[in-house]
Order: sequence, then structure tokens, then C-alpha cells
Amino acid sequence: MPQRHSKNNNDLAFFTYDEKRKLGYGTQRERLGRDSIKPFDACCLCLKPFIDPMSCQKGHVFCKECILECLLSQKKDIHRKQVAHNSQQKQEKEDEEERLRQQKARELESFDQQNHGAVPHYNDRNQDQDKGGFHGANSVKVTSYEEEALRTMKAFWLPSATPEAPVKVAAPPECTTCPEGSEKLKLKSLFPVHFTEDMNDEKKSTPLDKTYICPSCKVTLTNTLSLVALSSCGHVFCKKCADKFIPVDKVCLVCNKGCKERNMVNLKKGGTGFAGHDDDLEAKDFKHLGSGSGLGLVRPAVKT
Repeated sequence: MPQRHSKNNNDLAFFTYDEKRKLGYGTQRERLGRDSIKPFDACCLCLKPFIDPMSCQKGHVFCKECILECLLSQKKDIHRKQVAHNSQQKQEKEDEEERLRQQKARELESFDQQNHGAVPHYNDRNQDQDKGGFHGANSVKVTSYEEEALRTMKAFWLPSATPEAPVKVAAPPECTTCPEGSEKLKLKSLFPVHFTEDMNDEKKSTPLDKTYICPSCKVTLTNTLSLVALSSCGHVFCKKCADKFIPVDKVCLVCNKGCKERNMVNLKKGGTGFAGHDDDLEAKDFKHLGSGSGLGLVRPAVKT
């Protein structure tokens, strides 16, 4: 018979820490494989092999058609929100002017009643007031402004008179943003990217299956390599060759076009909406413990 405090004790009214681990309770961590990582030659928007690739200054690569369509839709959305925001501000200004006008009219009417009324008004609560005067919210007779307020008053207990909260339209951003990095992005800041294809491949590469190499060291480009693109000409090199030759020669190794160190842009690799970027390639998922969850079949028991 096992001891009372051993891991094999299962007569408790609650799950022990060791039993929860065996059932898969808690946060699961798993390093993502190749199938979960976006290839370096795929568009960040359509997740397909890019066509006429263009990159931003942060290294996010897009298809030319995809990024132009994205920026155009953002401009339309900004214009629509700006029109709604301007109309809201105009309406608020008109409401404020109407409120001030009504307040001034009420003050004039109150002044007229107090100075030209047939019966003077007294503030003594113990005396009977003139029935024609307005004495607060419990008055029998009210002015035209109070009648309008009572007629349009909202009542939360009546479905037909339930008040509605006004929808506030925030001021839209002034410029478009990068769909991947959320920084400001303009069309003129994009530059075309030129990858060097491997022409020595025995089988003819199709548009969906192309192999790219570094034009300097002729190494096949994969997700394991860090890539650098030159914003001056758009040629792509592996980071090792770019750091070794370009800062020294100050020219592109392919077209001999002058460039500076600030023209070197590190291309982003890996990651989609379901995966991490760069070195953060670990997926996390929290699993609750419940009857019939079957977590013991999904997550194997921890070896002790």
C-alpha cells in the first residue's frame, strides 16, 4: 500500500500537482516547426510566394499589388473616418450653440416672469405659491421648454423610449501604417527587392518553386540565414557577406551602385499570425482541467 503523501495517492478530494501535470493542466510550450513558420520568400499579407516584391524600411516584404491595395484601402478608410469625425464635431458645435440659446431664452423668460408677472413670487416654502409659476420639477404647470424636455425624455423602463449612448468617432490617423509592423508607412518609402535566382538547378524552377542564392557566396537562402537588402538598389545578400564587404567597399556587389551602411535593411523572416518572429519561435497554450477533456491523450504524461 502506498504511503499517504506519495505521488500515487489518489484518494484526495482534489487533484495534486503531479496529477494535474499528467492530465495536461497548465501552459504547454512547444517550439514551432518548419511548417508553422512563414518562408522568407512569402508575402506578409497574402502568405504566398511574392510577385514583384517590395520592402519597407523595417524589412517587411510584400507583393507590390498587395501592399498598394492595402495602402489604398487605408487611405479610403482614413478619409471615411475623417468625414465622420468632422460631421460629429459640427453636430456637437451646433448642439452646444442650441443649448446656450435655450439657456439664454430660459433666463430671459424667467426674468420676464419675475418682473412683469401679475403676482410676485416668494421663496417661502410654507406659503402657497401662484399656480402659474414654475417651482421645480414637481410643478404642475411648466414652460414650453420644460414641456419639450418632458416630451422627449427617455425612459429606460420603456423599450420605445430607451436612451441610446452616442457613438464617438475618434480622430483617424493622419498617415498610413505598415500592416506588419504598425509603424508609419508611405508609398515613397517602399523600395523594390531583387533576389538572385539559382540558374544551376537541374530541374526548371516554377514560379511557385524557386531557389534563391546569395550573389556573393552562392549559398542557398533559407529561413536559417539572416538576409540584408540594400534600399539603394534592392539586391539581397546574406548578412555575413553584407557585413563583410559592403561597409568597406561602399558599393553593391552586383550592380556596383554606391551605397552606405544606412542603406542596409535587415529583412524580417518567419512568423505569421499564428507563429512568432525571429528567435521567438515558441508557441504557448493554456489548457484547463475538466472532466472529459481528454487532455491526457493530447499531451503525454510527464516522465518522472
